[in-house]
Amino acid sequence: MSSRLPPAWAKHLKSGPTSKPQVKQPALKRPKAEPPGRTQAVDQLLKQALQLHHAKRLPEAEELCHRVLELTPNNPLALYVLGAIGLDFDDELAIEYLSQACSLMPDNSYFQFTLGEAYLKVGEYSLAIEHLQRAYELKPDLVEALCALGQTYALYDKTEMALTMYEKALAIDRDHPLVRLGLARMLMSTGQIDEATIYLEEIIARRENLSAAYVSLVNSRTFSTEPPQLKSILGELSNPAVSGDQAHDLHQAAGKVLNDLGRYDEAMEHFLKAKSFRTSSFDIESYRGWVDSMISLFDAELLAAKAGFGDPSEVPVFVLGMPRSGTTLTEQICSSHPDVHGAGELTKLSRLAVSSHLKKNGGPTFGQLVRSMTVDRSQILAGEYLSNLCLHSPVASRIVDKMPHNFELIGLIGILFPNARIIHCRRDPIDSCLSCFVSNLTGTHNYTDDLRSLGLYYREYDRLMRHWKSILPGRIFEISYEDLIADQEEQSRRLIDHLGLAWDDACLRFFAKRGSVQTLSSWQVRQPIYSSSVKRWRNYQGNLQPLIEALGDLAYV
Repeated sequence: MSSRLPPAWAKHLKSGPTSKPQVKQPALKRPKAEPPGRTQAVDQLLKQALQLHHAKRLPEAEELCHRVLELTPNNPLALYVLGAIGLDFDDELAIEYLSQACSLMPDNSYFQFTLGEAYLKVGEYSLAIEHLQRAYELKPDLVEALCALGQTYALYDKTEMALTMYEKALAIDRDHPLVRLGLARMLMSTGQIDEATIYLEEIIARRENLSAAYVSLVNSRTFSTEPPQLKSILGELSNPAVSGDQAHDLHQAAGKVLNDLGRYDEAMEHFLKAKSFRTSSFDIESYRGWVDSMISLFDAELLAAKAGFGDPSEVPVFVLGMPRSGTTLTEQICSSHPDVHGAGELTKLSRLAVSSHLKKNGGPTFGQLVRSMTVDRSQILAGEYLSNLCLHSPVASRIVDKMPHNFELIGLIGILFPNARIIHCRRDPIDSCLSCFVSNLTGTHNYTDDLRSLGLYYREYDRLMRHWKSILPGRIFEISYEDLIADQEEQSRRLIDHLGLAWDDACLRFFAKRGSVQTLSSWQVRQPIYSSSVKRWRNYQGNLQPLIEALGDLAYV
């Protein structure tokens, strides 16, 4: 999260530290309750904390904020900075801090804005709108709040409201770097490709958010002839001053165009260079240990003990699997049915998992709350999820949550929602992994930054899915991407029948469905079924040996 501090405190930032950011993760702690009283040291500590936050030296900034809170337990700026720090590491605790800061200074537009962005980050769209709207009311020229509102409404599938927010932002400051890019992405998600392209070309002409604009532009279509943008992108990459995230995005954009043109060796060269700018590394041993823990926790005995727990609702539908395995296509087919609503990729289940101590770095308390879960507790958790889900559509018979990584939490789904539909999307493992590798996946997808790590990760996904099927026989409906491409109608009918609904021919015209599609493949899923992505990996076969070796017996060569 970027540093966004209220102007009233800008005086603290005369000259910040120049050393490199530390990579150590802060271990956020709740503020201590002792109020020994304010001292003259507070201002100096705050000044230093702000400087360290500005320099991305987050553990040190966090420690100084806690020292401030020991002296003044309700210091709003210290709470705010702790919240901003926490958004990189612990969303729930970050929201706690930001909420405290807002309660102490409810008329601070920046506090409201950052809390709204925090809720947007975790997918709590109604709360995000509430706080972002409040920030805009407090500061009507806060373009960032309007852009965030536009993004939130688009994710909430309220495209008219999203467009209104961006129009207001354009009226205030058409040249603000966030406005055109945000509007272009929103238009792209709703299938308005030509309109989006106008704004993206304006951004490129003005050299604002240049690399991000190129990524969005090249992902708006498939190129059959070399576009002039490729030469421009390669020209930008020849500039030695381009590095970091910009270079990553430009290499991704070049790789995408070259892939479309069938120049696969050149494309892979750019995809590999893009990955070289990613500094995080995936700890496969840690992940393998977490999978071991999940398999040990969620066994047949536990599920038998929790039978009858949760909520019997049939509304939730979980479409899950590896990213780029056909989850978006599957959701689009299902949600084309008049009784089904597609809610997109929701984070609520993973947040419930975190609150139930199922974190990947869970420590000694891992799984304890699940083992000791009572019927009442399970109903509370299920109710929280359902309340969040039904905000997307209060009348739909089925609502689809298509967060792919919910495959990790099928055991929890089995306890909380014994009647929910679980749809597992499968795709050729090499094709699935290659698509992950060449896509611009970010955040928690650092396993995609290296071909070997990606193959080893896939093996853990496959191992966990085999476990879920063994302890939940008959609960998991599988659909193959290749089968869906080969016979759209038969597989679509299977899907709708699994949902317990009568067939509707609208499901065959999923590409004509109105509404936004929040995915890298938003352009593709608005096209009729095509087969060019089947066995796509053969185009890159000479470059995929580390992946194929890591997949081992799972590679369908």
